[in-house]
Parts: sequence; structure tokens; C-alpha cells
Amino acid sequence: MLKNFQEIAVETPVDKIIGQIRGLISSGQLNPGDRLPSERKLAERLGVGRTHVRDAIAKLEFYGILKTLPQSGTIVEGIGITALEGLITDVLKLEESEFVDLVETRTLLETQAARMAAQRRTTEDIINMKAALDAYEAKVRNGLPAVEEDLLFHLTIAEAGRNNVLKSLMLIITPDIVKNFTKLDVCKDGRFYRSLEEHKVILDYIVNQKPELAAKAMEEHLQDVTDYSKTLKDNRE
Repeated sequence: MLKNFQEIAVETPVDKIIGQIRGLISSGQLNPGDRLPSERKLAERLGVGRTHVRDAIAKLEFYGILKTLPQSGTIVEGIGITALEGLITDVLKLEESEFVDLVETRTLLETQAARMAAQRRTTEDIINMKAALDAYEAKVRNGLPAVEEDLLFHLTIAEAGRNNVLKSLMLIITPDIVKNFTKLDVCKDGRFYRSLEEHKVILDYIVNQKPELAAKAMEEHLQDVTDYSKTLKDNRE
């Protein structure tokens, strides 16, 4: 019976700020091109520290939902979260038997992202990928779930590949796969630690510009989720 209960996720101030901004965009109260109030004004209005506001904006910028312009402040990007949510909703409607197809697509996207990252990465990309990996490792070493940090590491690789369409497709597909993958506690038995070492191998190949090895290491890294998706399909047949 105990296994039927799920851990309750406690929202942080950053999560709540993101939720409010997301809601305003989804409801049409914020539209592409609209400018957000300054960090100081937002912090005062929300009753939180400016650091929380800054972190929330940084996350939404990373996902392409907001953009900070020099001398102009932070604006809502053209894609908006409404369009993204619509695409994710379509993904969520997939039958479990199609989940394996979704995972196959992710593997294709991510292996190509790793290959292109190894070919095109810059010094700044290396710094960003290492920072994302450090954040992931910090969570893992402290015995904390690192799902979001895992996703962000993969997205920094996509950034380094310099293909915005590929990155956008990953943003649509990957979060739902990760959610399904962790829902049944698939990430237990030290898998986060194993993933940490696999991440380090992938990053090493990218830094040293070995595209085929980076792609192969990424494919091997995603083998767990591939096996899981096939198990779901087998159970339905």
C-alpha cells in the first residue's frame, strides 16, 4: 500500500514565481513582446527577495519563454509558453504504446545534439555545460533528486549544438519523458550516480571535440529510458 503514495513536492519561491508568470502568459494577460516589471518591483510585489526573482527569470530565459534585452528589461518571447504547452499537451495524449516512439525520437535528437555540440561548442558553452553538470553533481552528492538539473545539462548540450529547432523539439519531448521515467521510481538503485559518471564521459568527448564518441556515449546514456519504454509497450501487448 505504501508504494501507492507519492512524495509531495514542496514548491520553492522560484517555482511559485515561474507558476505566476506561466499563468499570466497562458491566460493572455502577458503576450509576446510585453515587458515585465523590474526585478526590484517584482520582488516587492511578490514579497520575495530579488535573488528568487532573478533565478526564476533566468530559468524562463533558458527555456526560451523570456528574454532580457540590454537597456530594455525582460520581455516575453515570441514563442510564448502557450504554444509550447499546446504541443506538450499533444504529447501527453500519446498512448503508452506510442511512448517507445517518443523515446526513440528523443534518442535521435540527443545523440545528434551531442555530435553537433562536439563539433561546434565554444569556450562559453563548455563553461555552461560544466556549470550544469556541477549543479547536477551537487544534488546527487547530497542524496537529492536531480531531475531538473539532469534536464538542464542535456539542454546546455543542445545549446552548444547551435540548432534552435533541435533544442525546441527537445524542450517539447524530453520533460514529459523524464516525468514518466521517474514516476515509477525508475531512477532508484544508484542510477543518478551512474548518470553522473555518464554525463562526465559525454562532456569530456564534447570538450575534446570527438563527435562520434560523444553521440555513442549519449546513446548508451539513454539506454535505461529506452529499455523502460519497451517494457511499457511489451506489457500492453
